[in-house]
Amino acid sequence: MLTEDTGSTAGAGPDLRHHGDAEVRDDGAGLADLAVNVRADTPPGWLREEIAASLSSLAAYPDGRAARAAVAARHGLPARRVLLTAGAAEAFVLLARALEVRRPVVVHPQFTEPEAALRDAGHSVDRVLLREADGFRLDPAAVPEEADLVVVGNPTNPTSVLHPAGVLARLARPGRTLVVDEAFMDAVPGERESLAGRTDVPGLVVLRSLTKTWGLAGLRIGYVLAAPGTIAELERAQPLWPVSTPALAAARACVAPRALAEAAHAAHRISADRAHLVAGLGAFAGRGVRVVGPAQGPFLLVRMAGAEGVRRRLRELGYAVRRGDTFPGLGADWVRVAVRDRATADGFLRALSAALA
Repeated sequence: MLTEDTGSTAGAGPDLRHHGDAEVRDDGAGLADLAVNVRADTPPGWLREEIAASLSSLAAYPDGRAARAAVAARHGLPARRVLLTAGAAEAFVLLARALEVRRPVVVHPQFTEPEAALRDAGHSVDRVLLREADGFRLDPAAVPEEADLVVVGNPTNPTSVLHPAGVLARLARPGRTLVVDEAFMDAVPGERESLAGRTDVPGLVVLRSLTKTWGLAGLRIGYVLAAPGTIAELERAQPLWPVSTPALAAARACVAPRALAEAAHAAHRISADRAHLVAGLGAFAGRGVRVVGPAQGPFLLVRMAGAEGVRRRLRELGYAVRRGDTFPGLGADWVRVAVRDRATADGFLRALSAALA
């Protein structure tokens, strides 16, 4: 379903600036965190050591060439197709400000920062709202032909839907920029359905984040993969030295063979932990709890009647989950739940049983 421009981020409608970290700030700091999608128990010790070793170089201005080359090699691309950014969020701002766009379309429900950045840059934004009845799966025909910028997540936050790469590639058109947010793709075993490294899809821009799998949300590091001309446009919109020396060290470390092997192992563990959580939530089906599936990300989208009250009672019992009503296309009956280890999940399920009562 296509909806027309619905106003600014400060106007009526979902709060596009609300993110999961708001659930665990201030009075939520002591809660078990199932609201933020950063992998628990990260960054690992070896990565902290790599970052710490870079601190002796802080007197010099950052030099991103080695990190850029390392990311490029990880995806089998030339360095001119890579741009390092201060997290994927900066990339959304660069896209909104640097590219000439007439009719941007954002596919929802998804991470709200792309639309917020476009609106802040003065663009009117149309939404394609995927439906629960369709499993929040994308039909490329729902995207207007005249859209010259299309933004979609894969796997999509918050639905945890993994769209087939072939379906997304069908969105590509001459004169259109197709932005695929793959911030959580490294949590998918084998990174199946990824478009990273593809050079045969016209107008393709792939965004990646290193903050989720590696626990680097406070360091801010991500990157863009795109055609050299697009990379050059985005780079001109960046300030000088946009990525810090410690973040560059982290980027090099996180695309090294050791890190890729560890991330692959973590993806399989997340899949097993997710299956455990899905099975536990299935026990509440008779009490009106429904999980969107098949989930493929490190989080679940869950519908339950009276979710706002349930979320409040969960906080009283020591657990934070992410409210869903700030995502366009969802409402007050939705929450997002991060996948955690089985012990944490079991504790959450016990708390949920009490909260539903």
